[in-house]
Amino acid sequence: MEILSGLESLPDPRLRSPIVTWGVFDGVHRGHRRVIEQVLTWARADGITSAVVTFDRHPEEVLRDRKVPLVTPLGERLRLIGALGVDFCVVLNFTVEFSKTSAEEFIRGIIAGRMGAKGIVLGHDSRFGRDRAGDLDFLSRLGRDVGLEVRHSEPEIYQGRPVSSSLIREAIFAGNLAEATFLLGRPPSVIGTVVRGERRGTKLGFPTANLELHHAVRPPPGVYAADVPLEGRTYRAVVNIGTRPTFQEKGGETIEAHLLDYAGGDLYGRVAEVRFIARIRDEKRFDGPESLKRQIAADIDVARHAV
Repeated sequence: MEILSGLESLPDPRLRSPIVTWGVFDGVHRGHRRVIEQVLTWARADGITSAVVTFDRHPEEVLRDRKVPLVTPLGERLRLIGALGVDFCVVLNFTVEFSKTSAEEFIRGIIAGRMGAKGIVLGHDSRFGRDRAGDLDFLSRLGRDVGLEVRHSEPEIYQGRPVSSSLIREAIFAGNLAEATFLLGRPPSVIGTVVRGERRGTKLGFPTANLELHHAVRPPPGVYAADVPLEGRTYRAVVNIGTRPTFQEKGGETIEAHLLDYAGGDLYGRVAEVRFIARIRDEKRFDGPESLKRQIAADIDVARHAV
């Protein structure tokens, strides 16, 4: 997938009258994939390119001046979108100035104008443009005027509710891994950079990779079985999310992953993904290092057999 960054990257002659959709696509979940797969099917049938438009940050961060906890950071979103077979992804900078773009300006100036789109697939709840004035009815009327065919994608439904990024955030924050896995179509994960810690795990005989996360959505404190893809292999891991109460350390919540059977060198500075498979137990305080070591050994045994 080719990534085009900012309005300055448009027009691009390689786009060739694409079929387009747009959105934040946080999580690239089942509902998102339904929309994108409709784009791909249409584009391939007509022998033209497919394009997804997304944003460098969540619009709410600009419109409401608040941080939005993300299921997936931008880089991972782009990887997941590309894995579906999309030809181009345009990443627009969502600034205060861009937020003033009207729905008509967005379609006429960017989608039809700079991108030269032939058709649009609109998600079931998509609103766009200043004050979210654009919707399916608006787009259908404008499409006839500018020569764009517009199609609509129906939602994916889970227990009577449309699958959404908000629903997935709720499930992950609540620790409902099975529900989050179903909604995403894959295990929920965190992505972060491996940083130096206190090396307590190494001293106990269970070295850990300490993660500095690139996004905010994570399961609640506890001990988990997880998978960590690394260097072409996937390692099972025991992951602790919490405050390490046995050592009564001050500070915030940490995420540490002990990779089973990993024999490589240190991972400092590497970006790692931790895919949560199952919750093993709550985090708890032990009466000393020896009892903690016995519990970690038991956790490893549970993690090896978790599915």
